[in-house]
Amino acid sequence: MLQNYRTIKEDHQYEIEIKKSHFICFLKRIASEEEAKEFIQYIKKEHWKANHNCSAFVLGDRNEIQRSSDDGEPSGTAGAPMLEVLKKNELINVCAVVTRYFGGTKLGAGGLIRAYSGAVAQAIADIGIVEGRLQQEVFVQIDYANWGKMEHFITNEKIAVKETQFTDQVIATCLVDENQLIAFEAQVTDLLNGQVKFETGAVLYHEQPIQEA
Repeated sequence: MLQNYRTIKEDHQYEIEIKKSHFICFLKRIASEEEAKEFIQYIKKEHWKANHNCSAFVLGDRNEIQRSSDDGEPSGTAGAPMLEVLKKNELINVCAVVTRYFGGTKLGAGGLIRAYSGAVAQAIADIGIVEGRLQQEVFVQIDYANWGKMEHFITNEKIAVKETQFTDQVIATCLVDENQLIAFEAQVTDLLNGQVKFETGAVLYHEQPIQEA
């Protein structure tokens, strides 16, 4: 399993106009090639009046599957540039479809490349990228008197917390990288003078937004 990956935050739609041509970029998270193909066909059916529905997708932990289509645009001016944007952003399991309604002004090969790649890049920037990290659930059980210290520690160390339950005690479900589990438990034990109980849960992916420079 991957220790971490990058993908779009969620499915998204973004529209731009270039020299009266209308470009609509659709982004979708995918889990299989069949799902990607079904999505592409769905967009083509929904926008059958459009001049072009160009597409690109990357699939697999290391993008083992990469596909693109110019859908009638000059060869290499749409699908390939769209695919490069997905790869440049190091995304996995994402399908992009850019629908074009021609506005009457030809853009030329360079203009088409900039338009299609730009539509995908702007759509990605608009919705945002998340990083998924493989992490261990750790249930941290403490008394209310120690919650202030624990909350401060969580904030300072930027520990991801899935949920916090307040019953007769406080149980915080923390998410920790597997190789940091022993150190995490040692730090919390020391911080709270041993007044804490730990229980491990599932190992799962936790996604957090990436702030691009």
